[in-house]
Amino acid sequence: MIAAFAVVMGVSAQTAGHGTILELTGEVELKPAGASAFVSANPGDRVAPDTIVSTGFKGTAIIEAGSSVITVGPLTRLSFAEISSASDIEDLTVNLQAGRIRVDVKPPAGTRTNFTVQSPIATASVRGTNFEFDSRSLKVNDGKVSFRGARGMEVAVTEGQESYVGKDERVVQPSSVITSSLRPAAPVGTEFYGGTLTPPYAGGNFTVTPEY
Repeated sequence: MIAAFAVVMGVSAQTAGHGTILELTGEVELKPAGASAFVSANPGDRVAPDTIVSTGFKGTAIIEAGSSVITVGPLTRLSFAEISSASDIEDLTVNLQAGRIRVDVKPPAGTRTNFTVQSPIATASVRGTNFEFDSRSLKVNDGKVSFRGARGMEVAVTEGQESYVGKDERVVQPSSVITSSLRPAAPVGTEFYGGTLTPPYAGGNFTVTPEY
């Protein structure tokens, strides 16, 4: 597993930030750090570090944090471990406890965003790409991602391809994404869900790193 970090000399001290819920559908709840219970979320709510975001069976949320947008699918639970920024760099770390998210990282020209997604069995570190991640499988919508399991060779997964880690902890060679018309219809706002999500199996450790 890897995590992406950047060291930039001469930048100002980093300041803590927060995410903002842009849109939501269905059941979406928040549990701020130190709170004893979840409360219903609403568009415009802030998501501070260590706040847990939880979606129901048909719940979805779109959260903006700096120059990144996270689309949270149904039956997903996550929290921000870090949201900080300096003059030309952002650091965001998401703890994905369960479920599936789509990440779109588009830093402005002259800046860098280090976005890390951590799950119980894997870490995905990205800068400037668009992909979908459920702690076992990877689908690349834009750019090129280096995909590695706990065993075996690193595999390049490019735009329009998907791959996953097999039971032998090796990455399966990427294949083209199935045309959306062949996939079951998904609820509005969850177009990247095409079928039933299965929980990751134990030992399916892997990392993904974008290539430039």
